[in-house]
This record gives sequence, structure tokens and C-alpha cells, in this order.
Amino acid sequence: MATTQTDTGRSNQKRRTRTAIVEAARELIGTGGDVTMPAIARAALVSEATAYRYFPDLPSLISEALAGAWPPPAEALAPVADSADPVERVAFACEFLLRGVLLRQGAVRAMIAATITRPEAATARPGIRFGLIDLALQPLEETLGVSDPEALAQLKRDLAVVVSAEALFSLTDLCGLAPDDAIASAVHTATTLTEAARRTTPRR
Repeated sequence: MATTQTDTGRSNQKRRTRTAIVEAARELIGTGGDVTMPAIARAALVSEATAYRYFPDLPSLISEALAGAWPPPAEALAPVADSADPVERVAFACEFLLRGVLLRQGAVRAMIAATITRPEAATARPGIRFGLIDLALQPLEETLGVSDPEALAQLKRDLAVVVSAEALFSLTDLCGLAPDDAIASAVHTATTLTEAARRTTPRR
């Protein structure tokens, strides 16, 4: 059946509405404040019901709005690309990630809240945590990774706990640290773990 001008007009309107919702979400995320579906709908000049017609839940909208917001790990770690020191690289990766989380903390908190109630949605969370950790530890791949691959895998798991939004929010919300102090604390822990693992690596 041929597409009518009315069908094309509706399709274009739907596309514009979806784009407006995503752009409103992106702008709200950029403020670092709370991110909710009612606030996004208001900013997009649509009803909340309309927003939900395009996105089944807040996490799916946030995921689309954040697409491309984080650079690839290699680009993020470019300033320490020439460093063979895993401790320096991990420190940089940890601070890079956590400062990025602070800039988008309203959206990140919303995603964490969603995955607590729906653990199966965790894979939909955008981010580069694991890629950053893997790349930061690359100098250990041919040393610790060869002599004790399980130790390297354990280090990556340990760092995944520390180099994370959850760790940052625990330090700010529960321990009462200022954001800069919280980041410094997380970096200290991450580098301590990395240095301890490096000390167990046989000298070549």
C-alpha cells in the first residue's frame, strides 16, 4: 500500500517528538541534577504519558541520551598512553571515570536505582568502567597476566568495586566526604590495590 502524505507527516512528527525527548534528557543530564521522566517531559514540552509512549522506562531513555557521551577507553587514557606504570594509569582512569560520574550524577543515580530493583537491567547501563580498567592494566598483561592470570583477574574485580559510581556515592553520601576528597580516596584505594598486585609480579 502506498505511503500517504498524512502517514509521512505523522512519521516525521513522531521522529521530532522522540528527538525532542532525547535532547531534553541529554540537557537535563548535563546539569548533574536529578533526572526524572516528569522533568524530561516538561523540558521536551510533552506530557509524561507521551514520553512513556516513546520510552518504556527512564533507564532506556537515559541510555539513549547518554549514547556516545563517554569516549572510548583509548581516547580517555590518551594522556597516559605512553606510561608503562599500571599504578599511574589506574590512578588516571579512576579519576577520569569518577569526575565523569559527578558531571552526570543525577542520571547515574537513576540508573543505579533502576538496576537495584531490576538487576537484569544492569547490562543496559552505559559506561566504560571495565574498558578503562582493562586498558589501564595493560602493562601487567605480559607479566602478572602470564605468571598468575587469576591474580590479574582478581585485581580487575577488585578495581571494579573501587572505580565505580557506587563507591563514589558511598564516600559522599555515607562517609560525608566532599566530592574531591571522595575521588582522592577512591584513587588511593585503586592505586594501593594495583601496587600490591604489581609487587607480586616476578621481575623479568
